[in-house]
Amino acid sequence: MKYEMLLFALLIAATGCSLAMVALSWRRREFPIAVSYGLSMLASSFYTFGYAFELLADRLDDIRFWLRVEYVGIAFGTALWIMMVMQYTGSVGRLRARIVLPLLLVPLLTFVAHYTNPWTGWFYSSVSLVHVDGLALIATEKGPLYKLHIAYNYALIVAGMLLLVQMLLRAKPGTRKPIVFMIFGSLIAYIPSFVYVVGFLPLSIDLSPFGLVVAGIFYLWGIYQFNLLRLAPLALRRVFASMPDAVLLFGPDDRLIGFNPSARQMLPGLGGHQIGLSPEEVLAAMPALSGIVRTGAADFRQRAADGGDGHYDVRFSTLRDRLQRPAGSMVLLTDIGEAVRAERRILDDSAKLEQLNTFKDKMFQVVAHDLRDPLAVLVNLAELLEEESEDRGSRSEVADEIGRQIRGTFALIEGLLDWLRSQGGGMAFHPMQRDLPRTVERHFDRLRHRGESKRLTLRSSVRAGTLVYADKEMLDLVLRNLLSNAIKFTEEGGTIEVGARLEADRCVVYVRDTGSGMPPERAAALLRETYPVSETGTAGERGIGLGLSLCRSFLRLNGGDIWFDSQLDLGSTFYFSLPVSPAEDQEGGEP
Repeated sequence: MKYEMLLFALLIAATGCSLAMVALSWRRREFPIAVSYGLSMLASSFYTFGYAFELLADRLDDIRFWLRVEYVGIAFGTALWIMMVMQYTGSVGRLRARIVLPLLLVPLLTFVAHYTNPWTGWFYSSVSLVHVDGLALIATEKGPLYKLHIAYNYALIVAGMLLLVQMLLRAKPGTRKPIVFMIFGSLIAYIPSFVYVVGFLPLSIDLSPFGLVVAGIFYLWGIYQFNLLRLAPLALRRVFASMPDAVLLFGPDDRLIGFNPSARQMLPGLGGHQIGLSPEEVLAAMPALSGIVRTGAADFRQRAADGGDGHYDVRFSTLRDRLQRPAGSMVLLTDIGEAVRAERRILDDSAKLEQLNTFKDKMFQVVAHDLRDPLAVLVNLAELLEEESEDRGSRSEVADEIGRQIRGTFALIEGLLDWLRSQGGGMAFHPMQRDLPRTVERHFDRLRHRGESKRLTLRSSVRAGTLVYADKEMLDLVLRNLLSNAIKFTEEGGTIEVGARLEADRCVVYVRDTGSGMPPERAAALLRETYPVSETGTAGERGIGLGLSLCRSFLRLNGGDIWFDSQLDLGSTFYFSLPVSPAEDQEGGEP
């Protein structure tokens, strides 16, 4: 009796262990493998619980009752085990009806046949009570459905073991330990059953329930090590499912173990049948990525295309356990196809606008050049006409007005051409040493006729040998604009002076006039305006308002700057700075 009670206590304890593992699986029921594992352990608990009371029973009817309890677990246990193995190895993701129902056909038939055996005799052809070593045991003659049940169960066991061995062979060395636990647990579960059924050893009791409990502990360890029951809680799971980005999770053996709904939408054809596939197979549409998605690889982020019009921002991360060992990997795909297409449209539109803008600039330049050449001829003719009028001693107001209008229009065209070159990049920048006095005299010669028409005195106090480091075209543009403005706003009989002084590594040039000056509010806003409005000169001269803006832009490009002082009715002084060359190089320069 003590022997019986010891076995009873062990089996009840085993039942308690099985139910504890069922409770753990229930808390993790949001994970597919937890369901199949929990159901298999629940089946094991029916088996151990029923067998514990069977050993205490001494009447045939009592033993038959407890056998019915046992067969709730015996009939379905192996089918539930193969489902757990299929999920563990990645053969399937979630268990669908098309997988579960065929696997449960024979277990359902076994369960019904066992319960109806007293009337059919298809499961046991005969049942009797025998006593062995003080235990009341049942002796049976096996019927055809029992043999079907045994053959089916061991076929499932062989198939499950093959799946585990296949997984073990393709796993990396560092990830094989949990798979070995799963294989070892399966052997512990079914070898005692096989020995008992075949009768290799003269045992009076069935050790299978004890083997199932030990196997359950091994299964729990293997699943726990494989991170399938240690993942995030349900709240994080729901966040994972609601993410708009596609997420692919790969196990430590680089096999797909999960994905979110967005991945199914983003990757057509992705489904549960791809669980357990390699990255090459899952990401076959993205060959640039499939070859570099490996657990333990360096994290990266890059863009990828799917071979069609799809474009993705791809982020790869290796997942690590608390000991910083690679435990899997995650691929995050963000659909940026619309953004790429919008970017292409913007680039196309930008290219078209650039072409139109270039065409516009060329048209302006052609028109301006076509106007400039005949205007230059008209300027010369007007000067000749004025000189002839002076020689005859009869100055013509009409000739003077014609000259002013032509010169004003010519200055306008010159300013427009300078602006077009600055906007279109047509003005090349080639700085070199320039002889500032010679450059100033050259501009005095060009503008002398305009100055003489207003009886202005043009004076240069720039010392001989003063050199500046500047681009010729830009220096000419600055001097031409500042001298033209000084002539424009200086009353008849006034004076315009150009001077320069050296300050450290720069030369400060000034253009001073005795003209009308500017009120403080106008002076404060002059150089802050991008395109200031042109004002009429003292003799009715006109401009286009671009001169000072161009001067400021070109001087800054040349490493200098521009500023001024002005007092109303007392005149203005405009200053600009330019870099100078080292003293030992100042032995001459281009004018």
